[in-house]
Amino acid sequence: MPNLTIPLECRLGKGAWQPCQMEVLAIGQHWFLVVGSQRLEFRHDGRGSLTMQGAGEGWRPVNSRWEQPQDLCWDGICARGAIPLD
Repeated sequence: MPNLTIPLECRLGKGAWQPCQMEVLAIGQHWFLVVGSQRLEFRHDGRGSLTMQGAGEGWRPVNSRWEQPQDLCWDGICARGAIPLD
């Protein structure tokens, strides 16, 4: 399957919503969020554990949650739009 690139809106921390992209390598398992000059990588192990890595950082576990009906957040990084979940 070719990679999918999906335009979304993202928010870092309590900042403003801004255009971003989700680059999906494997739906629900491996994706990137590109927000401005930042590229954040996410991996889900299929058993409930999700990890994230930013530039120059190591992998760290993150929790996902819905903040609004359409805002999906991972420890302070939120995205909204047509997010492919599975």
